[in-house]
Amino acid sequence: MNAVNHYSAFHFIFWFLTARYSKIGWLLFLILSMSWELLELVLPFNFAAETIQNKIADIIVNILGYGSGLFFNENNGK
Repeated sequence: MNAVNHYSAFHFIFWFLTARYSKIGWLLFLILSMSWELLELVLPFNFAAETIQNKIADIIVNILGYGSGLFFNENNGK
């Protein structure tokens, strides 16, 4: 299993759009992002069966997506 997979693209898009069109801050983002990755450890579904390297990569992709969304946020500069 690769550290980055097709779910990583979903993670990036989800957090990009969340940061771009919502007003949640970094703290709430980090809590939600890390909580989901921890929850996946106990979920009995195939999509949640990932390696630790993949979970770390997901968190990095989440941060990149959220940061990019903030950069392109429609409220920047107003």
